[in-house]
Amino acid sequence: MHEELRAALAGLLDGLPPKQAAQAVDRLIANYRGRTPTDAPVLRDHADVAAYAAYRMPATFEAVRAALTAFAVRVPDWSPATHVDIGGGTGAATWATAATWQGHHSTVLDWAQPALDLGAELADGILPGTDWQRRTLGEGLTLPAGTDLVTVSYVLGELRPEDRRAVVAAAATATAVVLVEPGTPDGYLRIREARTQLVEAGLRVVAPCPHSGSCPIVPGQDWCHFAARVNRSSLHRQVKGGSLPYEDEKFSYVAATTLDAAPAAARIVRKPQLRKGQVLLDLCTTADGLERTTVSKRHGAAYKAARDAAWGDDWA
Repeated sequence: MHEELRAALAGLLDGLPPKQAAQAVDRLIANYRGRTPTDAPVLRDHADVAAYAAYRMPATFEAVRAALTAFAVRVPDWSPATHVDIGGGTGAATWATAATWQGHHSTVLDWAQPALDLGAELADGILPGTDWQRRTLGEGLTLPAGTDLVTVSYVLGELRPEDRRAVVAAAATATAVVLVEPGTPDGYLRIREARTQLVEAGLRVVAPCPHSGSCPIVPGQDWCHFAARVNRSSLHRQVKGGSLPYEDEKFSYVAATTLDAAPAAARIVRKPQLRKGQVLLDLCTTADGLERTTVSKRHGAAYKAARDAAWGDDWA
């Protein structure tokens, strides 16, 4: 699915002056990082949508796919029949859902018609059974009864607080909810707030947290986030420079459900540190909150597992 998305995006900016594309991307970066809540769509015209799709869709796809994969591990025998992507824009989260499960029907809701139009164009013939519907994101938003999965990615920061709460309340009526925001302190705080709202609505958190209790992080001192590897496009290189062919997309997320599912015993919340004969793991745990554990060669199989472990993985 990743390669199919890259192929669909190829040539999207043909005919759009590079300077105009770069200016659109600069403005969109500021917005998606959550500095400008608004009551209007961030994606305003074709130039915005084309720049957003070419620049952001691969990163959003990888971040959402990572979050969905973490959730799917906790519910290995479940797959959604219906999926609603709230604020889905050009459909990156819908592509990620299709890369995780098959045989479901997706509906993308967004208030920006240009984004929906381009999303439908990109998905034509590749994501069958996907509907693209214009909808206001905020008070009055409802989902079809019996919706299995809801994704909300990189949109809460665009919304005013009251609309944000309304979107999360609507999402909480589904069987499973996966919310993704930028891996910034502000993005984490929005996820933390939404997480509380989901728990109060009766859902249980199954990823990344090992429990549904209070987050042990002290706001302002740290934030929970993870990383997904993204291949850089020509537009990435034009806007951001740099010589590496990839970058790491930092994201915060929460996955919650009404299903009979349990979270992992612990989650690796920082990149493991390899030492001679040792691996240092920073964990979020059920019993002790945040802790650092040292796994050495004398731990046998656990040491091998620790050396192979990655930031964001479950840990038993």
